[in-house]
Amino acid sequence: MESRMLGKTDIRLSPIIMGTWQTGRSMWTGIDDAQSEKAIQAAMDAGITSFDTAEVYGNGHSEKILGKAIGSHREEVEILSKVFANHLKYDQVIDACNRSLKNLGTDFLDLYQIHWPSGAFGSTVVPLEETMGALTDLKDQGKIRAIGVSNFSLDQLKEICAIGPIESLQPPYSLFWRQVETDTLAWCRTHGVTILAYSPMAQGLLTGKFGPDHQFEKGDHRSSNRLFQADVYPHVQQALDALRPIAAKKGVTMAQLALAWVIARPGVCAIAGARNARQTTDNAKAAGITLTEAELSELERISRPVTDLIDDNPVQWKW
Repeated sequence: MESRMLGKTDIRLSPIIMGTWQTGRSMWTGIDDAQSEKAIQAAMDAGITSFDTAEVYGNGHSEKILGKAIGSHREEVEILSKVFANHLKYDQVIDACNRSLKNLGTDFLDLYQIHWPSGAFGSTVVPLEETMGALTDLKDQGKIRAIGVSNFSLDQLKEICAIGPIESLQPPYSLFWRQVETDTLAWCRTHGVTILAYSPMAQGLLTGKFGPDHQFEKGDHRSSNRLFQADVYPHVQQALDALRPIAAKKGVTMAQLALAWVIARPGVCAIAGARNARQTTDNAKAAGITLTEAELSELERISRPVTDLIDDNPVQWKW
């Protein structure tokens, strides 16, 4: 699997990154720790070297499972974690990073990201200079190798880039969620900021496994995703029906088609979650799929009736 450069650093990431939100179990249903460990190990076997986690995923549970599964292979992988919006004061950032390092059983993170901007979810507003001061000190101490942000608007990204070097932006990005294309994608490409696309399969929608009458189990946060709401979901199903013959003709799964579309963009990696080894192995194969310009145009055309229904609110969920 051909690696891609992280921002302006010498750090290389796999184009398919394994996401581990589900590994934390909180806000998900049917997650098994043993299966999560096997999924992570299968990812490494399949050529995925990069793993994205966060302190808030199960209050550190995701980090602990990830660290355990990586085990003695730490020097062969890149670990990406995140500090939440309620821990952005100087001392809080330092403490959160140290907790993450302990959870993961490592002495450094390859990328440490601000998960949500200060003030999100009612958190205390903290000056960017204070947060960046802590992140810069962690970098100087060798505890983190690079700094990134997640869920930042373009204006917020520009503001923090004026304070210090930011190597990545982690936004939601898929065939069905394309707000980043408005202006952010081009700006990041020009300024050497790597896009780490989360929910590249639209939280499972683009796998095609959710039918017209699908109902999530109680406790599954995806029931709040705006793509699953009554005004959008019928259009999603129509788009999926149009995508199925394209995937079949190429001999790939719907999930692989969705991932291949995301990583076809220069400077973009896709963060793909998985519950088990089979899913991670299948996800990894997307890195070997090439889409023609005609195929890319057709996929974009099919997605537009869905994306045109989504407003400018960057948050995917009705929380």
